[in-house]
Amino acid sequence: MNFGKKFEVFWNFFIHKDGYKTVLTGLENTAIIAVSGLLIGIFIGTIIAALNVIPKNNPVIKLLDKIGRLYVGLFRGTPIVVQLLIFYYVLLPLLDVNLNSVGVAVVVFGMNSGAYISEIMRAGILSVDPGQMEGGRSVGLSYGTTMMKIVIPQAVKNILPTLGNEFIALIKETAVVSFIGATDICVAFSRIASNSYEYMVPYLVMAVIYIVLVVIISQLVKLMERSLRKSDKSL
Repeated sequence: MNFGKKFEVFWNFFIHKDGYKTVLTGLENTAIIAVSGLLIGIFIGTIIAALNVIPKNNPVIKLLDKIGRLYVGLFRGTPIVVQLLIFYYVLLPLLDVNLNSVGVAVVVFGMNSGAYISEIMRAGILSVDPGQMEGGRSVGLSYGTTMMKIVIPQAVKNILPTLGNEFIALIKETAVVSFIGATDICVAFSRIASNSYEYMVPYLVMAVIYIVLVVIISQLVKLMERSLRKSDKSL
């Protein structure tokens, strides 16, 4: 095995035949899908978690909570590849909606992430001292205001490492967006490999890029944790 020759072939396609442009497009799409998916997931997950933990004194709240549970069951019970395929090839044509593959991936990843983050957020809310809710209500705040301004911010601090893991999972799961024709990191390097007929180096470089991304995200999460701990100590 002549690794030097293999790397030369890869480098030729990567630089001289504009393979890097495809990789940059893949990196951009991966970032868009993962970041947007996480933000959508946090929004959806927070709402579902809040509905799950608040008192069910209102029939509307009971109905919304049941819908939320059904939502979580559907998205946790099916693979994300199946969700992508159904959304792109079934729902969009039925609804006559024109949305590109990256847009579809953002929506599906966000909805899928919301189902998982709802359980993460629920655990985070339950981990907050009940006295925080009682304290907010005692000074005249409504249940919803106390939840949004006091309880949920503390819950996010508690679940920050788990949210970091969810973001890492989203980064890696973007490798399946090729099923609906979107270009991500995996697709970009697969194209270089198939065009150059050299698979070893492109796939090794691809693995290194994923590892670097995961390390960067892990370090950012640790920095955020340290910052939050310092702010807690200063209070």
